[in-house]
Amino acid sequence: AFPAYFSLLVTVFLCFLRFTPSQHLGYWQEQDLELGTLAPLDEAISSTVWSSSDMLASQDSQPWTSDETVVAGGTVVLKCQVKDHEDSSLQWSNPAQQTLYFGEKRALRDNRIQLVTSTPHELSISISNVALADEGEYTCSIFTMPVRTAKSLVTVLGIPQKPIITGYKSSLREKDTATLNCQSSGSKPAARLTWRKGDQELHGEPTRIQEDPNGKTFTVSSSVTFQVTREDDGANIVCSVNHESLKGADRSTSQRIEVLYTPTAMIRPDPPHPREGQKLLLHCEGRGNPVPQQYLWEKEGSVPPLKMTQESALIFPFLNKSDSGTYGCTATSNMGSYKAYYTLNVNDPSPVPSSSSTYHAIIGGIVAFIVFLLLIMLIFLGHYLIRHKGTYLTHEAKGSDDAPDADTAIINAEGGQSGGDDKKEYFI
Repeated sequence: AFPAYFSLLVTVFLCFLRFTPSQHLGYWQEQDLELGTLAPLDEAISSTVWSSSDMLASQDSQPWTSDETVVAGGTVVLKCQVKDHEDSSLQWSNPAQQTLYFGEKRALRDNRIQLVTSTPHELSISISNVALADEGEYTCSIFTMPVRTAKSLVTVLGIPQKPIITGYKSSLREKDTATLNCQSSGSKPAARLTWRKGDQELHGEPTRIQEDPNGKTFTVSSSVTFQVTREDDGANIVCSVNHESLKGADRSTSQRIEVLYTPTAMIRPDPPHPREGQKLLLHCEGRGNPVPQQYLWEKEGSVPPLKMTQESALIFPFLNKSDSGTYGCTATSNMGSYKAYYTLNVNDPSPVPSSSSTYHAIIGGIVAFIVFLLLIMLIFLGHYLIRHKGTYLTHEAKGSDDAPDADTAIINAEGGQSGGDDKKEYFI
């Protein structure tokens, strides 16, 4: 029995030492001392071996927390809860075992750490402007007998810097091979780099990882090699960094490349269908890098060349049938030359309508419109008369249907009249 009483006495003594500073917190703060120095004592209490089974608390007195992940510079909230507090207060300690808060009382002088909630069943604190050095295991303790603790692992993500592209020095020639390098520092964990050209993905080398001098973040790098074509002139080669701290936000750098290539050309007539007597311009549209600076016009079967100039158009002030033929335009730049062809067929002049014929056409249109309106009116009038047609019978015609001849019909009709009645008509 003596060892059990001795163990109980030691536990009471340690708890007395633990709770005494919390009652005089103002004094410790006035002496610029921190309750964080008491954390090793917490560990000593929690590591005490209890031999009495009746001193074991129920699971309701076990606090619980959760692991948290925060981006560097952000704010993390540490929440500790317990169901049965057994008239004891909760406490938060940092990875260095310095007490941050004991109940609602601040223990560590760090303005970044603020109290969020303090009740007998919950102690929540927040840490703002989180740095990489704040990463580690935070401990929530409740000073029951024995002392119970819960751990919260805080992971701080290092934000990668904007990538930097190197390796491009000057213009490339068509079919040259280009190699570009991309690098980004400050990520934790190590970021991943990807390449693309416009909307097309480029398959670069696997991302290389190197630890930064601070021992916490990483520098990643990657290279990409590809052969350029004339379609790549003016294209943007983009290097993007992918990291969970960015939460889907784009962080990339682009490098515009210039490709030198031989020119091409095509001849465009204006107007498209030239006729005899018209003015015609043949435009030699050259494309290349650099842009063609000289144009040579020739006509097959004609010596010497028609024109050599920096202007790309060949002008015919007044077309003739003799201008028909095949024309060639040679566009030249520092990268080479290209010759385009166009076959000109001069059509007959188009008939020009006279003013008198135009006048007659207008008059004819008006007359036709009037005739059309008259026909419409006649149709409506005939339709109206048909619907209102009637039959007229005179009084003299009465009885004519039964008479054998005309005289009898007249006699019957006269006999049926009264002496003083006038002749009447009926509309049926």
